[in-house]
Amino acid sequence: MTRNILIALLVGTVYCFAIFALWPGLDLGLASLFYRSGHFIGRGEVGDHFRRIFYDAPFFLLGALLLAAIAKWTGRAERGPSGRAVAFLLVTLALGPGLLVNGVLKEISHRPRPEQTQDFGGPWRFQPYDSFAGQCRSNCSFVSGEAATAAWTLAPALLVPPPGRPFAVAAALLFTLATGALRMSFGGHYLSDVTFAALFTFIIVLVFYCWYRRQEKPEE
Repeated sequence: MTRNILIALLVGTVYCFAIFALWPGLDLGLASLFYRSGHFIGRGEVGDHFRRIFYDAPFFLLGALLLAAIAKWTGRAERGPSGRAVAFLLVTLALGPGLLVNGVLKEISHRPRPEQTQDFGGPWRFQPYDSFAGQCRSNCSFVSGEAATAAWTLAPALLVPPPGRPFAVAAALLFTLATGALRMSFGGHYLSDVTFAALFTFIIVLVFYCWYRRQEKPEE
């Protein structure tokens, strides 16, 4: 079933490539919904508070799981993530949000963020996701680092035992959706930025989850 979902994600990603390439105005149209009276509606004390929570939550989750693993390895607890589970979590976080998103795409895409474009009071012209010809030079809009990190929470969700796994996966998906919407409300990213950040991360997580399941099947 995991492989079928992975195939569906790959097909969906191809469709999204085509949709946002053929209709780049979707990004501008949806970004404009968050722009009112000369500013993006997410900006402010409340928005900053929620952004801090959303930013920190995946790392707190990872820290808690690492502590649980250490407690198991040192004999202080009977249950906790295995070494292979910890490797799965760390590798997917490093390769998805870490290397692919923040290390590569955000540095080479040159796409200005919505708040940096002329359509929303900024100095630069709008660029579609596939242009790579924008004026941004570092930490650019494509793709969203925070949406990718939120999408990574699918990895720990998949480690939850089967009775609770569907609820954990649903929570991870809702958290990703909320993080993406929050970043759009800040004028920090377009819909294509958060969509591809999530899709790329989900694909990486599922690829390594297939590896994890092959090795850990006797324990489940």
